[in-house]
Amino acid sequence: MNARIQLTVGPVLYYWPRKTLIDFYGEVADSPADTVVLGEVVCSRRHEMKHDDWLALARELAGCGKEVVLASQALLESESDLRDLRRLASQDEFLVEAGDASALRALAGRPFVLGPHVNVYSRPALEEHASLGAIRWVAPVELSLEAIGLVNPPDAPVAGGPCADTPIATEVFAFGRLPLAFSARCFTARHYHLNKDECGFRCLEHPDGLLLSTGEGAPFLTLNGIQTQSAAQQCLIGDAAAIRAAGARRVRLSPVAQRFGEVLSTFDQVLNGGADAAEARASLAAMSLPGGLVDGFAHRRPGLERSWS
Repeated sequence: MNARIQLTVGPVLYYWPRKTLIDFYGEVADSPADTVVLGEVVCSRRHEMKHDDWLALARELAGCGKEVVLASQALLESESDLRDLRRLASQDEFLVEAGDASALRALAGRPFVLGPHVNVYSRPALEEHASLGAIRWVAPVELSLEAIGLVNPPDAPVAGGPCADTPIATEVFAFGRLPLAFSARCFTARHYHLNKDECGFRCLEHPDGLLLSTGEGAPFLTLNGIQTQSAAQQCLIGDAAAIRAAGARRVRLSPVAQRFGEVLSTFDQVLNGGADAAEARASLAAMSLPGGLVDGFAHRRPGLERSWS
């Protein structure tokens, strides 16, 4: 029950300049992160990094001892997107994370990771995806920890991928703005009264997304191109016991533009080093984005609620 909880750095969901990305992953290379997920998962118009650039970065991180996973887009809209997906699936150096159902056929028959946007809400659904080759799943963000443990029970886990003796590994989204939905419409472009295909890459101006507040001025949602996120950040740093009870041995931390290295270190110190969770949460809250920290979904409550006082 006290096995190490591995830390996964999720894909950068925002549009960051190339140098910012390179510097960010240089910091990740020296962090306690075990796994790094690379790639553009939100918008195909974001071209600061191309396929070969991601592969080169993946090799560098692998050389630093990190497991690297390459992620596919969560919403494909064109034949060009499909070509990029096939190219990603054809490389055999690194595991691929399926962003949506369109990736499943391309990856069928080889080991892959189920991303959080693939709708898996029951054990039969997980078994079906395992038959295609899934060896790990990132549970949908709206599932409670209790429900995750029912889908893939620690005492009777689903057998994963081509090896029936190896159980599917469970990963929980433990930190970051919750990815809620995707749309063919670009909300950031619409905010600036621009067409999606002539957006001027305005997402570059918002390294943590574009905050949307209620009429009363309370942070509510975040616009990130075609993606809608929560304004608040999920934070499960106090849930190590519940995460282990759900059968998860991996947590995903979604990158933010500032002080992410501190986030990684803090999670590692609490989940694996026995540091005080309440003190760590207070430290994270002090540097959190507008909207604060929440954990409602993980505890069968509305997502924007929190279980601590």
